Amino acid sequence: MTDQESAAQSIEDGRARWARRFAAAEAAGRVRDADYTTLSGMTVEPVYGPAPGDVVQDFERIGWPGEFPFTRGLHATGYRGKPWTIRQFAGFGNAADTNRRYKMILAEGGHGLSVAFDMPTLMGRDSDDDRSLGEVGHCGVAIDSAADMDVLFDGIDLSEVTTSMTISGPAVPVFCMYLVAAERQGVPVDRLNGTLQTDIFKEYIAQKEWIFPPEPHLRLIGDLMEFCTQHMPDYKPLSVSGYHIREAGATAAQELAYTLADGFGYVELGLSRGLDVNAFAPGLSFFFDAHVDFFEEIAKFRAARRIWARWMRDVYGATDPRAQWLRFHTQTAGVSLTAQQPDNNVTRTAVEALAAVLGGTNSLHTNALDEVLALPTERSAQIALRTQQVIMNETGVVNVADPLGGSWYVEALTDRMEAEAERIFTRIKDLAAQAVPSGEHRIGEMTSGILRGIEDGYFTGDIADAAFAYANAVEKGEKKIVGVNTLTGGVGEDLKILRIPAEVEAQQNAVLGRRRSARDAAAVRDGITRLLAAARSGENMVPAMLDAVRAEATLGEICDALRAEWGVYTEPARI
Repeated sequence: MTDQESAAQSIEDGRARWARRFAAAEAAGRVRDADYTTLSGMTVEPVYGPAPGDVVQDFERIGWPGEFPFTRGLHATGYRGKPWTIRQFAGFGNAADTNRRYKMILAEGGHGLSVAFDMPTLMGRDSDDDRSLGEVGHCGVAIDSAADMDVLFDGIDLSEVTTSMTISGPAVPVFCMYLVAAERQGVPVDRLNGTLQTDIFKEYIAQKEWIFPPEPHLRLIGDLMEFCTQHMPDYKPLSVSGYHIREAGATAAQELAYTLADGFGYVELGLSRGLDVNAFAPGLSFFFDAHVDFFEEIAKFRAARRIWARWMRDVYGATDPRAQWLRFHTQTAGVSLTAQQPDNNVTRTAVEALAAVLGGTNSLHTNALDEVLALPTERSAQIALRTQQVIMNETGVVNVADPLGGSWYVEALTDRMEAEAERIFTRIKDLAAQAVPSGEHRIGEMTSGILRGIEDGYFTGDIADAAFAYANAVEKGEKKIVGVNTLTGGVGEDLKILRIPAEVEAQQNAVLGRRRSARDAAAVRDGITRLLAAARSGENMVPAMLDAVRAEATLGEICDALRAEWGVYTEPARI
């Protein structure tokens, strides 16, 4: 057999393997009974590939859906099996306000909830802390204790809905509050399914919402990974976030590389705890930005799956395909929205959402047109939700897995994204060698490189350079933004934006004061004492933290106790 004949046979073997997997999914009822025709009535196939006998060089890098390296998706069925989860990010005011918005989202066809927290909560502060003044409920919902979490999910069965929580610094105590709320609903924790962000690396790199120095944060994350691996098999305790890296000004390639490098760091953390990579890696998920450069974003998502699968298998020894899968949530780019002519943001969001879908996202949030100015109104949130529903129900993109697979342009961009990411990985490993020349790395090689890059400003410097280059291109008119530096003449109507009244903060503080007075103060003190004992002894801190939360210890009390124990991180000055 010639090399060409062998390559052609390999493609046909792959097609046959895909067909068997698809047929098995159909037989098991995992393919939706739907209309798989175009508007003109033409039937479309579940997947497309080279014509029989055609040879595509290095086709194994493209492959078939559901097959390593998963460039074309994790499942043979694509969205015919299960469309992406429509997950709208929401949170404002107090827990009761946000609970009403969640019920609207679910009633209007949302599949999952995604919690946005206010700044005091993100920083581990109580609402009545002096440093919380003027911020309570403004960029998300205020959560001070498990009682707030009870109200947040009142009337929403936590065993029936997946919940994503976008919080990193105080992620573990907030997670404990979520578990206690589920317990009070009578839901066993092993039935909970959802995602906790927890990604502290990206805070040091881009978003800057940290609390402790890196090592204590990693200690908490390791404890969380152990707890979820043992007790919550369907829950994903870590959502590695590129979104905030991109929003800080990174390029698509930087977002891709820094995010996957962070993910490799968390894999090394799990391995350092003696965890089985095949057991804990399926609990890692990812969170990417979908920007407005349509094809670049599609290529980024496809490259991400391929890189992750290859590294997990070849570097970290994962043998279970589920441990090689890169599952990811996508949010359309907030940084692409403009205050000028804000109605144009609906179009931008639709383009970005379609790129995420064509890239194979597992869940998706679409930004509202007014989010550049304020938290979304109910009307703008509904338009954002309908944007996803139009894409899902009217465009036909759910009918074919990876419909752009094999496109010369998309495949070339995917390869370039992968190559640039690998170049950045090499740079991070070089930083590890500088940090510890002896090779005795902190936790692992990639982790050491990330920590060194944080310490010496590598990440922040590269992102700043990329942000400056883009801003300069916009200012010169080289990059066009409609309504900003081109076609600026249109005038839209003034938007009615959502405003959080000052009374929300006063009411939240009053409720918090009453709860403090009504709780068992001795039980709270005992819970905090046991938590600190666990911190000092090296035992897993999650069970002790759960006990403190059950006693209604507040987020600020828990974080302040750990601040006193571990200290607070201060970013080094940059020259």
